[in-house]
Amino acid sequence: MLIFKTVLATLALLSLAFVGMAIKILARKNGQFPSSHVGHNPEMKKKGLVCVNTWDKLEQRKAREPVNYKKLKIDFTRIQK
Repeated sequence: MLIFKTVLATLALLSLAFVGMAIKILARKNGQFPSSHVGHNPEMKKKGLVCVNTWDKLEQRKAREPVNYKKLKIDFTRIQK
């Protein structure tokens, strides 16, 4: 009997949570939750942050660019004597 009460209470709480989310969707102007994706967040864009997939694509694009060896500079301060 205790298990039945526990399952019933769990179902009641879950249904209450789903009803709350439905009301939140209906109350919003465009009916959607805000995107949690980093690329769609304006504050993250201001800071120059991107999601890991976008960052990976950008880095792979950089790796495919040809290297101009004439413009390479050696940092002698990092060489140990």
